[in-house]
Amino acid sequence: MADNLSKKMISCTVDFDRPGRQVGQFHVPFSGNDDAWGVVPVPIAVIANGKGPTVILEGGNHGDEYEGPIALGELIRDIDIEQVSGRLIVIPAINQPAVQAAQRNSPIDGLNLNRVFPGNALGTTTEQIAAFVHDVLFPLGDVFLDLHSGGSSLDILPSAVIEPGNTPQKHQDNMRAAMAFGAPVTVVIDNRGDPRTATASAARYGMTSVGTEMAGKGTVSIDALALCRHGIRNVLASVGAITRPVAASATPTRLCKLSPLAHVLAEDDGFLEPLHPLGTEVEAGQACARIHFLTQPQRRPVDLHYRASGIVYGRRQPGRVRPGNCVVVVASAYEGEPA
Repeated sequence: MADNLSKKMISCTVDFDRPGRQVGQFHVPFSGNDDAWGVVPVPIAVIANGKGPTVILEGGNHGDEYEGPIALGELIRDIDIEQVSGRLIVIPAINQPAVQAAQRNSPIDGLNLNRVFPGNALGTTTEQIAAFVHDVLFPLGDVFLDLHSGGSSLDILPSAVIEPGNTPQKHQDNMRAAMAFGAPVTVVIDNRGDPRTATASAARYGMTSVGTEMAGKGTVSIDALALCRHGIRNVLASVGAITRPVAASATPTRLCKLSPLAHVLAEDDGFLEPLHPLGTEVEAGQACARIHFLTQPQRRPVDLHYRASGIVYGRRQPGRVRPGNCVVVVASAYEGEPA
């Protein structure tokens, strides 16, 4: 029923079965204060040629993450259609309201698109966008590539992300596709077991599912954008969607995971002093940051400590912290065999 509702309520200006290059929109109904019968227009492109897999590529899931949308826009404009074997469905700014506002969550309903899958065809704007992707697009797809960055609140090592597969075979498929991206670090991340992310939802659907984290800090990283441009085409080539060899990385990827002890959380309201740059080798129990109390100079800072050993994978970007903020993330060595 949700599938039929999404198709009925959300119109699309592209034909998913037509060969060639099409650029259009899907229209999410939105009756706001200033428009009784308006829509949220979400850009979408279909690039199809011959036989091969269908790959769904998504950027802008969070609106303050820019490398993915930039690289996908370039892909839509520049890819040689004769290189394509199959079909690319490209959504460079999936969370259009959040992208326009340059913020993580949608300004319309305050929701995080990456925490509402599989969505709700009768829900809010964000839930309807997720439902359209899940109910209409996922049935067409074989591979899902979801391009993230750290956003405004996180500085993170540019990396490919392995979504845990539902079966050993699908996990191997996800690992192979993520490692083909060619990032210096490849990390197994399950978002603390949260099933509401886009990649987790795609994996449940049986698709090969890959994510990324491209730097962050709410800016565009020159190096991360270059990595993203090449990585997208590497993944497409690795799954047979384009005819070009996978470019070898200058250095082999480092395979890691986020363990249940990866995240260090603040327990005080204050100002953060990180102690190590990204990529530093650290040990569990070692001091990782201090929280200072700038308006209470008599109060000594509070030390925080790593809970896992590995490398510093991500750090909080704003200096101000409050209880519950994630301030540091450690990626530990992955014990399994590479794909």
